[in-house]
Parts: sequence; C-alpha cells; structure tokens
Amino acid sequence: MKWTSLNELREKYLSFFESKGHLRLPSFPLVPINDKSLLLINSGMAPMKKYFTGEEEPPRHRVTTCQKCIRTPDLDRVGHTARHGTYFEMLGNFSFGDYFKNEAIPWAWEFLTETLEIPAELLWPSIYENDDEAFDIWNKKVGVPAERIVRLGKADNFWEHGSGPCGPCSEIYFDRGIKYGCGSPDCKPGCDCDRFMEIWNNVFSQFNNDGNGNYTELDQKNIDTGMGLERLACVMQGVDNLFEVDTVRKILNTVCEISGKAYGVNHKDDVSIRVVTDHIRGATFMICDGVIPSNEGRGYVLRRILRRACRFGKLLGINRAFLCELCEVVIGENVGAYPELAEKKDYILKVISMEEERFDATIDAGLSILSDLIRGAVAEHADTISGEEVFKLYDTFGFPIDLTREIAEESNLKLDEETFIALMKQQKTRAREARANIGGWDESSKTLLSGLPKTEFTGYTDYRSTAKVIAILTDEGIVDSVDSGDCSIVLDRTPFYGEGGGQVGDTGAIYSEGFIANVYDTKKTDGVYIHLCSVANGTLKVGDTVTADIEDARRDSIKRNHSACHLLQAALRTVLGNHVEQSGSYVSADVCRFDFTHFAALTAEELAKVENLVNINILAANGIVTTETDIETARKNGAMALFGEKYGSVVRMVKMGNFSTELCGGTHCDNTGKIGLFKIISESSVAAGIRRIEAVTGLGVLKLMEHKDHIINDTAAVLKVQNSADLAKRATQVQNDLHTAKKEIEALNAKIASSKLDSILAGAQKVGNATLVCTTLKDMQPDAARNLADEVRSSDASAVVVFALVNGDKLNFITACGKDAVAAGAHAGKLVGSVAAIAGGKGGGRPDSAMAGGKELGKVDEALASAKATLEGMLK
Repeated sequence: MKWTSLNELREKYLSFFESKGHLRLPSFPLVPINDKSLLLINSGMAPMKKYFTGEEEPPRHRVTTCQKCIRTPDLDRVGHTARHGTYFEMLGNFSFGDYFKNEAIPWAWEFLTETLEIPAELLWPSIYENDDEAFDIWNKKVGVPAERIVRLGKADNFWEHGSGPCGPCSEIYFDRGIKYGCGSPDCKPGCDCDRFMEIWNNVFSQFNNDGNGNYTELDQKNIDTGMGLERLACVMQGVDNLFEVDTVRKILNTVCEISGKAYGVNHKDDVSIRVVTDHIRGATFMICDGVIPSNEGRGYVLRRILRRACRFGKLLGINRAFLCELCEVVIGENVGAYPELAEKKDYILKVISMEEERFDATIDAGLSILSDLIRGAVAEHADTISGEEVFKLYDTFGFPIDLTREIAEESNLKLDEETFIALMKQQKTRAREARANIGGWDESSKTLLSGLPKTEFTGYTDYRSTAKVIAILTDEGIVDSVDSGDCSIVLDRTPFYGEGGGQVGDTGAIYSEGFIANVYDTKKTDGVYIHLCSVANGTLKVGDTVTADIEDARRDSIKRNHSACHLLQAALRTVLGNHVEQSGSYVSADVCRFDFTHFAALTAEELAKVENLVNINILAANGIVTTETDIETARKNGAMALFGEKYGSVVRMVKMGNFSTELCGGTHCDNTGKIGLFKIISESSVAAGIRRIEAVTGLGVLKLMEHKDHIINDTAAVLKVQNSADLAKRATQVQNDLHTAKKEIEALNAKIASSKLDSILAGAQKVGNATLVCTTLKDMQPDAARNLADEVRSSDASAVVVFALVNGDKLNFITACGKDAVAAGAHAGKLVGSVAAIAGGKGGGRPDSAMAGGKELGKVDEALASAKATLEGMLK
C-alpha cells in the first residue's frame, strides 16, 4: 500500500470510473440548485436527487463525481474531537437505471485492492442481513471468505428516509489494527470500537416504501456510492484523522506558524488549531460558490464559522487579521481540482478580510461584556444568562448565539434562548420565501392550468402571430367565453414574452373580427403563457382564432436594455474581476437594473471604465448571434450561466461579438449598434456583498439628456447666465460672493457684539471668587456669541459667562469659564446643562466652554436666574 496524496486519490478514483464508462462531472456548487429542502449540499447524491427519482434525465446513466460538501449539525463539536469537520469531499459513482450490484461491488473491490493496492485481508465488507444477493456477489464473484462478510441489521445497512425509494447497502471497512480495537476476540465491523473504519458505502436503491412498511421492487434500480475522500486519505497516508491528511495538515501547520503554538502539546490549543483549520476550508469554498456572510440562511452559517475561527484565533494569541493568510494556503492546496478558486481568489480574500475586520472591531468589547456576564452569573450561583443580554451581544457586537452558547457552556452556563428568540421576532419579520404565484393568483387558480399544453413562443422572431384560444380564466374560474372586464387568456402560440429571467412581460393586444382585448401583462408558469387582459370590445370564445400583437416600441426598448445587461456584466468582470456574478436583474422598457457580487462601492473611475467599455462594444456594431445547443457545448464556448439557475437539455446561447457570451431565454437586439447608447444612472448597495447598477439605453439616454438639459437651463436662468457653458464659472463666482458676504457679516457681528461688551459687563455680579455675567442676546449668531463669551473670559480670568441666545423661535445657551473660575470649581458643561434643563433643553461640554439647546422661550429668565445658585454650589 503506497502513500498517496489527497489530490492524487481524487484523480485516481475519477479516472478509474471513467474507464468504466462513467461521465465525470465537476462538483456541483455548495449552494443547492432548485432544491429548497437543503441549505447547503451535504452529500454526493444530494445535487442529483431528481436523476434518481426520474424527474430529470441525467446527462449519462453512469456518472462519477467528487462533490464538495458542508455539514454543520455538529459545529460545536468541531475542534473538540479530531473526527468532526464542516467541510469534506465525497467521492461517488452513480447508476441511474443502468448497472446494479453485479458491477458496483466488484468495481469497488477492484479499485481498493488493485488500483490503490490495499491488502485484501485488511478489508471487510458488510451487507444488509437479508441481502443474499450481495452476499453471493462478495463471496462467489469477488472471492471474499464468508466469515469476513458481516451481516448487519436495518439500522446499519438499510438506507431509507420515510416513504419513497430505498434499499439495502453494502459497506467496506478498513482494519486499522489491534491497537485501535477493544480486545474482544469477536471484534469486527459493527463493533463500537475504533478498529474498523468504514471507507465505502454502496447503496442499492431497489425498493419503494409506501410509508407503511410495505416494499415493492423499483422498475429503475439505482446505485448511489459514497466514499469520503479525506477518510480514504487517512487510510492511504497511515494517519489517524482528517487533520493529519497532507492538504489539511499544511493548513494546520500554517495556523501553528502564525500563532507560535505547537500542535499536540496542549489540548486547549489543539482544539483551537483544529477549529481554525477546518473553518477556513469551509469558508473558502462557500464564498467561492457564492455564499456571502449575512444573518440568515446559508449566509449565517458562513458568518458563524468565520467568526468562530476569529474567536479561536484569539484564544491562540493571534491579535491581528490572519484568515486571509490561511485562505491562500487553502486555495494553493485545492486549486488543481477546483480552478475556480484561482479565478475568484481576490474576491474570496476580500470577503474574508471584510468579515474579519467587522468582527475584530467588536469582538474584544463583546468578549469583555460576556466575561462580565459569566462572572456575574457564577458569583450569583445562577445557571443561565439572560436572553436580553444574549440579544445585545448579537445585535450590537455581532456575536452569533452559537458562539455565545459555546463560550457560556465552557463555564457550565445555559442561555435564556426563549427570550432571545422572542426579541429576534420583535426586531424584524424574517424574510419569507416569495409565494410562487401568477400576478397575485393563489395556488388553487394555478391548478386550473395544470392540464393545458405548453404554449409555443414565437416572439424571438415575430411581433404578431395568429393563434387559437385554448382557455379563458376570470374570477369565476375557467369559462367558455368573456365579453367584459378583466380576464386571462391562454393561446396555443404567442409572440408575447412571459415575465421571467428578469425581463418583464410584454403588453399589446389580442383581437379578432369584432373583438379586442388590451394585454397589460404576460406571465408564464410551467411553459403555459398567460395574457392578463382587459376586454375593450366584443366577445371571445374558447377555440376562436385571434391575432396576438405585441407593443412594438416597448419590446424594442426592452430588447435594448436586456442586451445592454449582458454587455454590462462582461464589462464589470473585465474591470472588477471574475468574481463578479449576476445576483439578479430587472429589464423593462425604462431601465436596465443589474445586481452583482462585489465587495465595495464602485469608484467614479471604475464606473467610467465600465460605462465606456459597454459603449465601445455598442458602437462596434457587433452581431448578436443566438444559438440553441446543449449546456456542455455552451460552457465549452465560454457561456456565462446564471449561478444556481436550472437549465434544460437545450439552452439558448447569446453571443455578442467576442465580448459577451451568456445563456439566456430573453429577447435581444440582433446587433449591439441597435442598443444606441448606454448611461449608468446609479450604483448602490442591495445587501452585504451585493451591488446594483441601474442604467438606461437608446431613447432612455435621450430622455435623461433632456431632463439634465432642463435642469441646466433652469439653473442658468436663476443665476442669470446667457450661455450654459459659463454656468460653472458663474456658480464659482456666486460661491465666492457668498463666502465674502459671510466674512463681512461675521465681522459686523463681532463689532456689534463688542459694542455690547460694556453694557454686558455692567450687569456682572460677584459669586464667591467668581464674576458671573448673565444676559439674553437676541438675533445674534452662535459663532458671534461664542466669540463674545471668549472675549469676556479673556478679559477676566474669574469670569463665568451664561448667555441665552434667542433667534426667532430658536433658543440656545452658551457658557464659558475663565482660568481662575475653573480652578475654583466652576464647570461650563455642567452649568449649561443645569440652566438649559429649566427651559426644557439639554447639553454640555468642557469645563471652560459649553453649549446647550432650549425649547421653552418663556422660561429664559428663570433659567438665567438659576445660574447663580448652581455656580455657588460648584465653587470650593
């Protein structure tokens, strides 16, 4: 048995099954595609469930993959043991109604004993206790002695989840040796000790369970194999756990180098080292596959593991940002199998860096507060931390409750999670899945369409088509005819585009002799196009022949905006990097709106480059070629696919010169020159890591120019400028004039204030060793009043000044204390707060200068009168 690296093992496995007629598929992304039952892909077969059920046709009936997986149910155990991890890779060979046990079992044995040269005597198969067919194959065909084939019960060797496809399974165990065993002479697979490690599991999906324990044979029998790549590497490298495997160990060693800690010396340090090692692997692949840190769903899973890694880094004594250094190692160890890591490297590093910076800014304060809470609870002999405090840590310091719980458990404390959950619900209503409906229809209305044939869409080439009425729907349900009001019309063929892929539905008219209905929107569901109409004249019956006529000018504007969206994505990837991926879009006649992954606001320079690049490709007048092909051919041609989107066996590839190639079902111009011009009107944030650009094209640019011309002309008229080219010059002049006038006003106010100085000082009164100056100043600006207070303070070091400023209905108080007055105990901030409170205001400031606001003008005299008593109480 030869030592083999993890990356070499992956390639050996995939190549082996390619030699057995399997199609090698790349790993599916960690984000499930069209599967809301899973947050993240957690097994090799999870992305291919519909192939197993027959809902979708697989690209080939023999498939092999190495699937990236994330599992987090045991997240709090990661690090505390060497067996738990969040990220792993699952090797798999799958048969969708092709081969079965007679091929799957011998191939598994051949790969392990011949390709990897694992000694046969170290491998033990297990089978379901009643699966004699599998026993005979192992014993008679493969040649494994009967005494080394272990029969296990339903709990161990029968795979099922409620009703549906299920079946027995056959596992292969590796004998790690007597030193890992329990010492029993009967020790074998199925024993609870660590001697026998399962490395391969063949699931034979051959029955259907009706949910009541009744099993019938499936017409299509399937093979689902699972083998953990890291676990197999443990066997081939002679190590005890996944953290010792070569590619993972390199990350672990880097954690040790950064922290200055040695692995295997101190248990607590080992826990932290393993946590950081595991979590940076999972985080790197999750971000690469489009997950962004957030407070919900899979984004919350990512935030949890990143922040947990930060916290355990702190426990190792790492007091600086360090996760990006580890991420570089993860990418370096895995880029050969996953080249997308290199393509998105800058983006992955930026997302990790930003999340680490955010948490680092609050973690010390949060940990300090949590430590105080724990100390307080222990001192009071309490066993629970209040839900209010847990919520504060989450809301203010970004502490995921899982992290708070984990830290609390280290001191044998629980959390009041019921109160925490209640406070979370009060704070916000969590986002819910948008209801899949048609223009506000409920599910019962959708079922009315279930038996209708799919609509033939003619709108890629035609703006009007002759069609037959298949169905008419009103508030009463399906009807035979309609002669007034709103209705929904289904045709056998239509040029009307049904809303989808970010593009709005078409509008127009459906008419025949004596009948006309205005179409105000078009939807589609399951291939059936629904025209939402308002009857203008006549009667329409099911079976009638009509003309479906879209609004030409509106469709042309939509096409320009949609084609511009494609050029925009290509330009963004050119200027910002290949991490840019579409997160959503909205294309109407008025606007092109594009949401995309990026970690920061675009600079003015970046926006200008993007806009210029789009316009260069518009003016190049490149042909826009649309081709129908299969998904693999499209990808080989460099077509961009929408992340997470489901594509059928035939896809539309839209190519714009050599600049943009995308998969798209929308409508487009036939030449980039027909887009006209492209102008960005806004760039903003939609969510963490998601930016949005809105732009206009064609006639929309002309409208924008007209609007700006109106603004320029109106501004020129106000500023009395004849030539708009002189507008900037005139604006600068007005700005300079205003600045000069302000200076002059300030100088006049200072003179006015100085002229009042003698009369103000005449009203001064001695309070202990201080001189109190109190007065009301009307229609004086605060800056001038402050200057006057400073002048009084400068002229008398023992002065304490209290001014009430009354400007119309606005009231402010200003206080100032001279050097000697401060030394004697006077405090301007405290004094102004006390005085302002009487007039319904508040404020404060330094000992020598302060300001406050007031609300009740009628109490100004009372407020000023209180200053003497307050000052007396301050003086020593």
